[in-house]
Amino acid sequence: MIWLETIANGILLGGLYALIGLGLGFAFGVMRVVNVAQGDFIVAAAFIGLYLYPWTPLHPILVIVPVALIAFGIGILLQRVLINRVLGHDQIPQILLTFGLAIVLRNGMVSWFGANSQSINVGNMRFWGFDFLGMRLGVLPVLVLVIAIMLFAALRFWLNTSRMGRIIRATADDHQVVQLLGVNYRNVYAIAMGIALALSAVAGVLLAMRGSFTPYSGADRLLIAFEVVVIGGLGSFWGMFIGGIVLGVTQLVALKLDPAGGLMYGHIVFFIILILSPKGLSSILSIKAFRK
Repeated sequence: MIWLETIANGILLGGLYALIGLGLGFAFGVMRVVNVAQGDFIVAAAFIGLYLYPWTPLHPILVIVPVALIAFGIGILLQRVLINRVLGHDQIPQILLTFGLAIVLRNGMVSWFGANSQSINVGNMRFWGFDFLGMRLGVLPVLVLVIAIMLFAALRFWLNTSRMGRIIRATADDHQVVQLLGVNYRNVYAIAMGIALALSAVAGVLLAMRGSFTPYSGADRLLIAFEVVVIGGLGSFWGMFIGGIVLGVTQLVALKLDPAGGLMYGHIVFFIILILSPKGLSSILSIKAFRK
């Protein structure tokens, strides 16, 4: 039962990991932009949530809504003002630009908020738990997993059924063809980046509620996001979700076996999957990319 509980908690942690990787995977799937600043944007969203939650009515978890809206606006502005200027077949300028943004964000957060560890206080909710089939599960981790599933499903449904969603998918396939239909692909890219940062903002707020963070936490979050995207498969929503679950379960099971170096085994699994299946688990499980 202890091992079943460990696996169950790994699945709950994997839901958060999947959400951390979703924004990065979405931006790359639509625009082929490798956002090296993704982890620092997640941490920045956590800081915004930290300072907004005292004014959030009803319940602190609802701070997700204004933080996501702020991140959506920042994403649109960022894409239109900066990233659209370096779009092209060569991804090096995009990587250098977002790397510079990461440095500016990190140092700005240290200057404004200090280097101390912070977290969003959700009261006793962080310690609430319940018994399920003989296992003890936390209420907040379960809520995070539910939110992750809902966001994955809602985004997939929106892309498949809405006009804007179909335009984004068509632009991801071939941005030159959609221009023939009167679509300004740069505006579509701006909306896509807004969505990507909004998703990352949700992950940042939930991360701050589940644990602590500092301005230097962005590098770790970026590494998790890359591993989730690569394990799951580029451009595959449910592949990324499975990638997050695999990473979360691997880490907690490994920590149970080897508390001193358990986190290393998640990186080992990432490396093995990268060697055996460079296209990720989605190619093995035949999970379609969102563009299809």
